[in-house]
Amino acid sequence: MSELFNAFEMSPVPAPGPDAVPPAPFRGIYGMPMFVTVPTRDLAGSMEFWVHGLGFFEFFSIPGQVVHLRRWAFQDVLLVPGVESEDLRESAMRVTFACVLSELAPVAEACNALRPGCATAPFDTPWTTRDVEVVTPEQVRVVLSAAKPADPESEEAKRLAAVGIVPPTEEDDNVVHDG
Repeated sequence: MSELFNAFEMSPVPAPGPDAVPPAPFRGIYGMPMFVTVPTRDLAGSMEFWVHGLGFFEFFSIPGQVVHLRRWAFQDVLLVPGVESEDLRESAMRVTFACVLSELAPVAEACNALRPGCATAPFDTPWTTRDVEVVTPEQVRVVLSAAKPADPESEEAKRLAAVGIVPPTEEDDNVVHDG
């Protein structure tokens, strides 16, 4: 018996065929299972390219810190201020995978046991996650990111609310959302 199964109903990607229609841009809120972080010297210029060239839309932004772009569901890109690497041995791009808080320290320890100094200690972000960044032998920056419990009184929540990002309420959970 195979552990593989057809799960197209979970994917935003339409079944292949000459009549395949792309899904609409997805504006719903979800825990992102993974995303790419792209450092750029020019947030506005990069956003212009990703939006008007690649067909993404601005999901939200924190001025000067991050622009969250999305296309279909689960196609999320974060543009962040930074300098693209001029050293081809070091990748400036990062890929981020969701995890839970209890996984962070053990993963950092395991990676550092294999390659001393390749993983950071867990650190908090301005967008209410705790992360660990690992540089693989191939120089890929892999970030494991765990959502921290929501605290509406936290400084992170106040900063996010100041730019219009507020957590859903229990009443919101009972509302049908367009996708």
